[in-house]
Amino acid sequence: MDALDDLDQRVSGCRACPRLVDWREEVARTKRAAFADQTYWGRPVPGFGPPDARLLIIGLAPAAHGGNRTGRMFTGDRSGDVLYQALYDVGLASQPTSVAADDGLELYGVRVTAPVHCAPPDNKPTPGERETCRPWLVQELRLLRPTVRAVVVLGGFGWQATLPALAEAGWRVPRPRPAFGHGVRIGIDGSDGSVGGGGPEGLELFGCFHVSQRNTFTGKLTPAMLREVLSTAARAAGLGK
Repeated sequence: MDALDDLDQRVSGCRACPRLVDWREEVARTKRAAFADQTYWGRPVPGFGPPDARLLIIGLAPAAHGGNRTGRMFTGDRSGDVLYQALYDVGLASQPTSVAADDGLELYGVRVTAPVHCAPPDNKPTPGERETCRPWLVQELRLLRPTVRAVVVLGGFGWQATLPALAEAGWRVPRPRPAFGHGVRIGIDGSDGSVGGGGPEGLELFGCFHVSQRNTFTGKLTPAMLREVLSTAARAAGLGK
């Protein structure tokens, strides 16, 4: 077992946030009618993707009837439908859909994770829960550090979690900390002084509106906008078409 697999197993056993533990387990017991015949995962959802990923995508938290049901990030919900279709379109996924943890989906040089690993009520974790969960993201970043060269953060909540996690994991985050925005691109120095994209350990940080139903249904985030951010980040990471 490699270090990232070990981390994923430890994440999936976490019970640090009582409100989130109660909610995720209640959802797993009561279920949604459409999934009444399925056994829900009902635990923290670890990251998904290869241990040598060059591009990391950071979301918000698992969906109650998506990742909390399937056990895989962005799998089995409409947000995931949008994200994995876009990853497929830009050559970073083996298939355009993600419906179950055993559906054969592979990501090419990409890992998907979140700053909060448990499904929260109303899709809204608290800042305190984000802080409690942050050490997992810091450990994940440290393990990915030898290879990761670009990070795409989906939404402002994830952005607020990612910047301090990057700093704690050893990167030199600019001060004042850059504000979130769709299409924002920030070069992050590595500890050896290398600038993002230009040397070992530096990376490029990208902001993107979250793939929530609210954003995609209203057109705040279109498939073309998402593909543009992902393809730009992929090039920065040395991946993709």
